[in-house]
Amino acid sequence: VQLVESGGGLAPAGGSLTLSCAASGNLVTIGDMAWYRQGPSGELGLVAAISRQGNTRYSDSVKSRFVIAKGNNAKNILHLHIKSLTPEDTAVYYCAADHADEVLFGQHQYMGQGTQVTVSS
Repeated sequence: VQLVESGGGLAPAGGSLTLSCAASGNLVTIGDMAWYRQGPSGELGLVAAISRQGNTRYSDSVKSRFVIAKGNNAKNILHLHIKSLTPEDTAVYYCAADHADEVLFGQHQYMGQGTQVTVSS
């Protein structure tokens, strides 16, 4: 499974941004998909995930501003809509996928190369 992120860049604080992820390869068994981010501190953390059944979950720090969604007519596309950007959202954002229906522990098996998001104050 290969994952390619796009949509990152420089954005102003208070603005919005949509990240996209295109998945390819053996997608038939892909279940849970997610977005992680790694900020300047270097810590990698899960920010949003969507299960095979479409159930979504978010980290507490972002759930009021982030929305994860699969493409309407393309199941190999994953989006992350971000609103009310803050400088603390500056990070490299990674798309991830796993064969499990829902990943509740540990890290997803597959991860993309990441896309940089920089929020200016």
